[in-house]
Amino acid sequence: SELNAYSQEVITVLGELDLVLENLPEWVAAKPAKKNLFTMLDEAYIHSEPLGVVLIIGAWNYPFVLTIQPLIGAIAAGNAVIIKPSELCEKTATILAQLLPQYLDQDLYVVINGGVEETTELLKQRFDHILYTGSTAVGKIVMEAAAKHLTPVTLELGGKSPCYVDRDCDLDVACRRIAWGKYMNCGQTCIAPDYVLCEPSLQNQIVQKIKETVKEFYGENIKESPDYERIINLRHFKRIQSLLEGQKIAFGGETDEATRYIGNGNSPFAVGTCILVRNADKAIKFINNREKPLAFYIFSHNEKLIRRMIDSTSSGGVTANDVIMHFMLSSLPFGGVGSSGMGAYHGKHSFDTFSHQRPCLLKTLKREGPNKLRYPPNSQSKVDWAKFFLLKRFNKGKLGLLLLAFLGIVAAVLVKKHQAVLRRKALLIFLAVQTLSSSKQ
Repeated sequence: SELNAYSQEVITVLGELDLVLENLPEWVAAKPAKKNLFTMLDEAYIHSEPLGVVLIIGAWNYPFVLTIQPLIGAIAAGNAVIIKPSELCEKTATILAQLLPQYLDQDLYVVINGGVEETTELLKQRFDHILYTGSTAVGKIVMEAAAKHLTPVTLELGGKSPCYVDRDCDLDVACRRIAWGKYMNCGQTCIAPDYVLCEPSLQNQIVQKIKETVKEFYGENIKESPDYERIINLRHFKRIQSLLEGQKIAFGGETDEATRYIGNGNSPFAVGTCILVRNADKAIKFINNREKPLAFYIFSHNEKLIRRMIDSTSSGGVTANDVIMHFMLSSLPFGGVGSSGMGAYHGKHSFDTFSHQRPCLLKTLKREGPNKLRYPPNSQSKVDWAKFFLLKRFNKGKLGLLLLAFLGIVAAVLVKKHQAVLRRKALLIFLAVQTLSSSKQ
């Protein structure tokens, strides 16, 4: 869908560009670091520097945004980049290869198209960072290749993302939002809600409301809707088709191989995968007995329950009372955990991912006295003093009071030391004033 592609991919990229252009001067600026007593008079800061040459391997389900969004972060951090678009999206890959060289330095930013053979050859090369978006199986191959060069990786993988629907929620709103997220891009979204966890009493209501919502979104004849997409290629079409065989389908499920259409096909409700659980505790146990998902969704009016489910589980990201939307917020890091991936990007998090946070300490060759504590020969007294200087922490308030007290002591000593002189000077001034007054009279 042309409109869906623009709203789901292009707008996100435009927003990321605006964010980076506005904030990059702040991001690249050196950040002052806290100091201890040993380094109080020195300069300490953190400097962000480019990693070097980055490899970005894009995905087929969102071939534009999942390639360009990390590219923006890599460029902002100052890296050279090799871009490898997904070969399954031939037209997008061709467009990227044509457009990017027109606007970017071709010595620093290169698009390489091809399939498994070209990707395999790329992975033999040494990079300073690799970002890959795709399946867990291929993610392991990428990580294995990177390990040979000790190259750090960001892996944006998958995993089955659960969606818990509590009895205490607005089912109409919940089902509308779940259906939107699940049917977006015909279900070909890595953070789509893959299955629903609910109490047995809710199952039929949820299925029925999903049916009604799908008709509301796509009409009676879903196949003719301009908003209902198709499966990316024949291999994936047949894979999904095989999953439907022998299953109890709640609704939909009709297929057309010529156009790779599956009616409600890549959806949990087509194969009835509502997982029935007695309560939230059982849902938590069900989730924790499986690999960590890329996303976790919770629908409930009960804020305490939402926070308890978040605290009791682990996932790449969480959205409560909606789906997908945490991806849209650039201030939040996007990434997986465990088998759903590692590392994160988006906004400032992209800049950090593609940067080395270099610690810098600038000392002087003067003030050698305190440094004698670390020079041989050693003694218990030196160890005690070193422990004090290295481990003692002062917050700004306490440090200010300490400095004020020190200045007060110095002032008192000076006053006491020069008290007699000050008294004599005061007496002379008094006598001079009296003499001057007498002479005038």
